[in-house]
Amino acid sequence: MIIIGLGANIKAQNFNSLRETCGAAMAEMEHRGLKIKSYSSWYQSPPWPPSDQPWYVNGVCEVTTKLNSKDLLEQIFVIERQFGRERSVKNAARTLDLDILAYNRMVTGSESDPILPHPRLFERSFVLYPIRDIAPDWHHPGTGVSVSQMIADLPQPIEIRKMADGRGSYGTEWGAPA
Repeated sequence: MIIIGLGANIKAQNFNSLRETCGAAMAEMEHRGLKIKSYSSWYQSPPWPPSDQPWYVNGVCEVTTKLNSKDLLEQIFVIERQFGRERSVKNAARTLDLDILAYNRMVTGSESDPILPHPRLFERSFVLYPIRDIAPDWHHPGTGVSVSQMIADLPQPIEIRKMADGRGSYGTEWGAPA
């Protein structure tokens, strides 16, 4: 199972909302040959680490691809740039943030590009809740810990809100314009 995390806390140019930006990013993934098998509801969450930045819209999707993990990472960086993402200061506000959270059962270390599964996955409610939406039985391939247990083990409660209109109809299902 290849899981991609999506998030944004600044509207990208030409989009009306953060959710629309994230949905359009999923449509762009499909356009670039990443087949989306499933996707989570959309969630709102405060910036992490805590700051005065605007809240994020976050979700995850499961994709299939023939790309290896390194080429997939390069592809999602291209998509981020297409949506106006500029990598400057760590944890800066962003128009789009795409992360490979898991790439099948692959486990790589700090020397790898990318490090898999995502090294801070277990700390982040804004990816754990969406992962549970699409894969309630998913287990971290390195530790064997279930996604539900990772949620239970979160160090402190961080507010996360499931968006009431988190899923839409065909053509706008990801929040992208029809």
